[in-house]
Amino acid sequence: MTGDRKRLPVLSIIIPCLNEGEGIAGTLAALAPLRARGAEVIVADGGSSDGTAECAAPHVDAVISAPRGRAAQMNAGAARARGEILLFLHADTLLPDSADALIIDGLKRTRRGWGRFDVTIAGRHPLLRVVERLMNLRSRLTGIATGDQAIFVTRSKFTAAGGYPEIALMEDVALSKRLKRFGPPLCLRHHLTTSGRRWEKRGVLRTIVLMWRLRLAYWLGADPGKLALRYGFPSDLRSGGKP
Repeated sequence: MTGDRKRLPVLSIIIPCLNEGEGIAGTLAALAPLRARGAEVIVADGGSSDGTAECAAPHVDAVISAPRGRAAQMNAGAARARGEILLFLHADTLLPDSADALIIDGLKRTRRGWGRFDVTIAGRHPLLRVVERLMNLRSRLTGIATGDQAIFVTRSKFTAAGGYPEIALMEDVALSKRLKRFGPPLCLRHHLTTSGRRWEKRGVLRTIVLMWRLRLAYWLGADPGKLALRYGFPSDLRSGGKP
């Protein structure tokens, strides 16, 4: 190896985006210390029209264009990534300090191939505290992680699982089910912080009921495309962020 060749990153952070120009700068600024320690950051843009890609470009290792749809964008980012561990991060989510060390050391110590963080939802509504506690508890009991919890996985396990199934909704649940075949997730109790805009936009209680109904329907075999429409995605929109 030549002396000036860059070492491959251990951790690659993949952020699917669609029209996140207003908030992406804050997310990327929070990742600057991780980049300084060697993490790779990739934005997979699904065709933003608000300058998201241009805003992100100075602060990441790569901005790639991908077919619109969160699963397709994350798979494209994974294909471009060079790290041994892949971390999939929503554009409105902030990782805890030293997230890189927590992931790398945690997977090595436990000999597990994938995992997620506990989540805190930004917002003052008291029901949000209930939502986040239930999300973390349910995930710990079932071994199923959601995108809000920043799923991380070794490249070998991600490849063996076939990546994210390119469905319109519940791609995170579907990937978790695949990864569970290789063992349970590493459930880190360190909290990341994700935006509460999804709950605040529609009403917290209404969103809780909707999400539980959609999740139950998915487990009973409902078409993810139809569920996405019920969730609020237009038929031609499968957002890389959260609506």
